Amino acid sequence: MTEENSTTKVKDFVFVSFTNKPVVTITLFFVFLISYVATLVGNIGMIALIRASPQLHTPMYFFLGNLSFIDSVFSSVVACKSLVNLLEDKRSISFIGCAMQMYFVIGLGSAECFLLAAMAYDRYVAICKPLLYPVLMSARSCILLMAGSYLLGFLHSLLHTVFTFRLSFCQSNQINHVYCDITALLSLSCSDTRLNELLIFYVAGPVEATTMLSVFLSYMYILANIVRISSASGRLKAFSTCSSHLIAVTIFHGAILILHFRPKSSNGSPIQDMSDKILAVFYTIIIPLLNPLIYSLRNKEVKDAFSNIWRRVWVKMIR
Repeated sequence: MTEENSTTKVKDFVFVSFTNKPVVTITLFFVFLISYVATLVGNIGMIALIRASPQLHTPMYFFLGNLSFIDSVFSSVVACKSLVNLLEDKRSISFIGCAMQMYFVIGLGSAECFLLAAMAYDRYVAICKPLLYPVLMSARSCILLMAGSYLLGFLHSLLHTVFTFRLSFCQSNQINHVYCDITALLSLSCSDTRLNELLIFYVAGPVEATTMLSVFLSYMYILANIVRISSASGRLKAFSTCSSHLIAVTIFHGAILILHFRPKSSNGSPIQDMSDKILAVFYTIIIPLLNPLIYSLRNKEVKDAFSNIWRRVWVKMIR
């Protein structure tokens, strides 16, 4: 192979399939489809419920509505292409399409990290500084926190996307992953990827660490404040307002740490590759499916709002 040919950039990428067995592929397609539809129904339903219920027009539910929006788009970015790939033989994605998919996956994932930190801060203010809550969590403050989450998330994503897709991909164009993952793409490059690895370590790592630390500190203060509440019912009420968010944060950050920061062998293995794909599906499809359930099943205000909407709809239907 000549030097010129060895550095020719690929025009598209091909996803390696989960399996070559048609029965398993069809089964996976329907599992993905049902999970994706349920994710959309749950998250769009949560957004509609919040908008239609005046009692949910508070900072906490403003953030929750944005979390549902992020989860809806996040799962769509990955699930739509994955569903098409399960039905096609080629399973390809264009160079630009891959760049856009990676940009939105990292951007939305990073925005969710910052948003979950903002939600923890909201709970901290509500429980530890209730008298200052209307001032610290004003409409302007909520909008700034939300805008900052999107801005920081997509600036972080832009940095990784630009420096990844300026590389040459000449070794292979087969991505052994569910979506255009940055680590999977770096393994295909024939360029020097040391700068990209430094960006992951010194930029992506601190984004994950600082958002986790802010959540941790918020809940340490919340826990210390709950312990000082004299009545058992008061402690239970204060803890119940935070438990759903704490569960969601633990699942989300746990998935990120396992997916991106666990030790991996240098040349990979079939078991490791399959585990990466399963974790990626859990991160991009299952977690967005679980979030509406976590925040609704353990939340009396959401259940009451849903009951009120259902009664209004039922009354209109029987008239």
